[in-house]
Amino acid sequence: MADKMDYKNYEVVKTEDGSFTLFSSQYNQCYHSTKDGALVESMYKHIIPAFSHQKDQHTLTILDICFGLGFNTLTTLWYNDQHDKKPLKIYTPELDSDMLKHLDVMIYPIELKPYIPILKELLEKKRYIDEKYEVELYIGDARSYIKRFTDCFDIVYQDAFSPDENPLLWTREYFKDIKSAMKKSAILTTYSIALKTRLALYDNGFDIYTYDNEKTRTSTLALLQENSYANENVKLVNMKHKILINSEVQALSDKDI
Repeated sequence: MADKMDYKNYEVVKTEDGSFTLFSSQYNQCYHSTKDGALVESMYKHIIPAFSHQKDQHTLTILDICFGLGFNTLTTLWYNDQHDKKPLKIYTPELDSDMLKHLDVMIYPIELKPYIPILKELLEKKRYIDEKYEVELYIGDARSYIKRFTDCFDIVYQDAFSPDENPLLWTREYFKDIKSAMKKSAILTTYSIALKTRLALYDNGFDIYTYDNEKTRTSTLALLQENSYANENVKLVNMKHKILINSEVQALSDKDI
């Protein structure tokens, strides 16, 4: 297979770790970092830091924003089978139903091949349930979807297209609803290190952390202030200082979009 292949509004692109992602012409972005790699990004920016924080939980309920190509959801299942073997519930919205039609021709990493039957059932029935896993794929607006949940999630993967291209999923008001859907002990992971993203979280009562590892570039973790994260790769951001020296930067707000 060639490194690139055209599908109408999408283009299959090979990433640095050898896994494939899609480029969306609508958002003018790939679904994953081509530099970090699709599989590596899911694993090291989301799953490992989130599961490390929640290692003492016997079951986990996860919100995956947004489903996209399914990497975060499928890699979560694979990682859990390899390590924790916990019962999981995953809820994941996706607005782009046209994109989902292309997933039956996507080439997934060998690690995820055993989970392709789950992907196919999700695409067909929008739900998968077995003795250990329950996954719901919601086709529609993520902001409406998250209002259904209160004090529900242990983990949130905040993995929408970037604030510049998809600002409605990065505003102060959006993160207020995300906070309501999260448990007090929950963790939010995101690739975005933009100050306006961190401000939108901080304004809603989150502590902000940088997360560094040898596989990817720096990412962001957010925990409610009753919470904390202890790990040598995790550092608390002094947001008061950031605000003081970057007074011109403001959190995104619905009224500005």
